[in-house]
Amino acid sequence: MYGVVTGELDEFGQPDPDSAVVALAGDPLYVGVKLLDQEHRLEDVRLLAPVLPRSKVVAIGRNYAAHAAELGHDLPTEPLMFLKPNTSVVGPGDPIFYPPQTQDLHYEGELAVVIGRICRDVPPEQATDVIHGYTIANDVTARDLQKSDGQWTRAKGFDSFCPLGPWIETDLDPHDFAEGRSVQTHLNGELRQDGNTRDQIFDIPTLISYITSVMTLLPGDVILTGTPEGVGPMNVGDEVEISIAGLGTLTNPVKAR
Repeated sequence: MYGVVTGELDEFGQPDPDSAVVALAGDPLYVGVKLLDQEHRLEDVRLLAPVLPRSKVVAIGRNYAAHAAELGHDLPTEPLMFLKPNTSVVGPGDPIFYPPQTQDLHYEGELAVVIGRICRDVPPEQATDVIHGYTIANDVTARDLQKSDGQWTRAKGFDSFCPLGPWIETDLDPHDFAEGRSVQTHLNGELRQDGNTRDQIFDIPTLISYITSVMTLLPGDVILTGTPEGVGPMNVGDEVEISIAGLGTLTNPVKAR
């Protein structure tokens, strides 16, 4: 696993079991990395978004049956795709800004997949070859704008509407999530979402195959794989924590824009 940390200088780092971060030279997605003889205490650095997509965030809607039901939607017969701009990405601890255009801002805790190579028309059985790793996402949504606009670009695309982190875990494969990993969202310490990745309608290999049949994915592109039931409003002053087993916890405050 690794993340991006800031101290005196932004750099990639690899957390170790002793609550320290070992500095890395290079970019894991482009030129490879090597361990440096530099170590920072985790409490002395601030984690940034572990990846800033050079191109796009591809998100999947209604990929959990119970979530589709809670919003009154039919189950999709094929993956429902939409895009979030890379400018919507922020990191752990960064604020989610509540824009004045909405009165109904929602959290959506999700598993995110980070793509590691240029790829198109990927068969499901080869999906593992193009995955760099996994992280946690909050697909922040202006629910009222989503309903009124008839499409989701504005509702999903504001700056700060795609928190990612706390780091990228590279030592997993899609079968780990097909077998089941818990996805939980807490709002101000209260459990609001408690789902499991095994309940996804379309699994990760299927999503990668479907998306790449439409568009080329580039290194650093991120796929958001859908949210379980329990979405709901958040307000200025709230704190949202999203946890996925094996991937840590992504925490962000909500502030007025």
